Amino acid sequence: MAEFKVVVSDETGHTEQFEVDGQDANRFIGRELGDEVDGGAVGLDGHTLELTGGSDEAGRPMRKDVAGSNLKELLLEGGVGYKPSRDGERKRVTVRGRQLSDETAQVNAAVVDGTIGDDEDEAEEADDEEADAEDDEEADADDE
Repeated sequence: MAEFKVVVSDETGHTEQFEVDGQDANRFIGRELGDEVDGGAVGLDGHTLELTGGSDEAGRPMRKDVAGSNLKELLLEGGVGYKPSRDGERKRVTVRGRQLSDETAQVNAAVVDGTIGDDEDEAEEADDEEADAEDDEEADADDE
């Protein structure tokens, strides 16, 4: 059974991590980096998530330019999976393909529409307004 950690971020830089397993995790199997999925799988109903990256159990990064979900050794000059310390330096690095599979441990995603805390902020504002209205009524009753 598949199990992921899904790290979701929005355009404000706010990030939250969700544990996903079972049927919700199966929604991610077979998807590729760049695909959009429904946020309901991680409890963000009404939001759309874009898959932006991920890694496997060993920490190997996923790359968009590698097809499938298998491991592949690439000679890299930079980019995802390797940061050279000098100009022209290259290194052979093992990376994983762009397709999510059972071997995937972490999935990175970005909220396409809105921010993560939209629903919570609206609920808090409504509660604050109700509390203010009740305080005003109590103050008016005390004045009389």
